[in-house]
Amino acid sequence: QLQASGGGLAQPGGSLRLSCASSSFVFGDYAIGWFRQAPGKEREGVSCISTSGAVTFYRDSVKGRFTISRDNGKKMVYLQMNSLQPEDTAVYYCVKVWGCSSSADRRPLGSWGQETQVTVSS
Repeated sequence: QLQASGGGLAQPGGSLRLSCASSSFVFGDYAIGWFRQAPGKEREGVSCISTSGAVTFYRDSVKGRFTISRDNGKKMVYLQMNSLQPEDTAVYYCVKVWGCSSSADRRPLGSWGQETQVTVSS
């Protein structure tokens, strides 16, 4: 199970870095995805990174603002979020996914872990 952390309150235009950690499986064997769910909306995929980090995905609304990275030695995945907008306000989750190359692959593999709240407001 993965645990997301690093959320909080940010002003529009500000930055946050989310972290995703796990100690219970061979971390480097899995692609990891970030998802979010805003109040009253469906959960949506935000970003994804392959096992080696060579393949990444971003939804259109975060391209150029968010950067995903991973450190397999530390069993960590990060989501650097810059130029935050109120529309980024949501609960964020990280989860193992089948892969990053297609929408069919970017589906959760296993259970959702602990979430972190991101609120963007002035």
